[in-house]
Amino acid sequence: MKRGDPRDWMWSEALQMLAQAERLHGQVFRPQTAGRLRANWEPPVDVLETEREVLILAALPGVDVQQVEAVIENGTLILSGERTVPAELRTAKIHRMELPQGRFERRVALPGGVYGEVRRFEANGCLVVTLAKATVRRQP
Repeated sequence: MKRGDPRDWMWSEALQMLAQAERLHGQVFRPQTAGRLRANWEPPVDVLETEREVLILAALPGVDVQQVEAVIENGTLILSGERTVPAELRTAKIHRMELPQGRFERRVALPGGVYGEVRRFEANGCLVVTLAKATVRRQP
């Protein structure tokens, strides 16, 4: 093929589509182990630190954030829950399906420190967990 040949573009597009199909197949059709539900996917997160708190934003479109479990173990925040398949999927013709479905779990290493109040809320399709930094009073 010559440089600038339109077939180069088509080949590149075909490879990208195959890679995407493999990723989606791995997310949606991962077999479950007997007895324990394993996470099928991990939501992307942002971890931000200010002077007073650490904020963790987890992208969870279509997930009721009140149903998300958030636990701190050994300096790691563990977020877990499930994104259920919409009922319409049973009868719908699928044109594109990119959002992951099923059980998720994300482990986020936290910056070192002692945390006080933990708050959680939803903002713009994200679960926001805020960890207030505990203030340590020093004795004179």
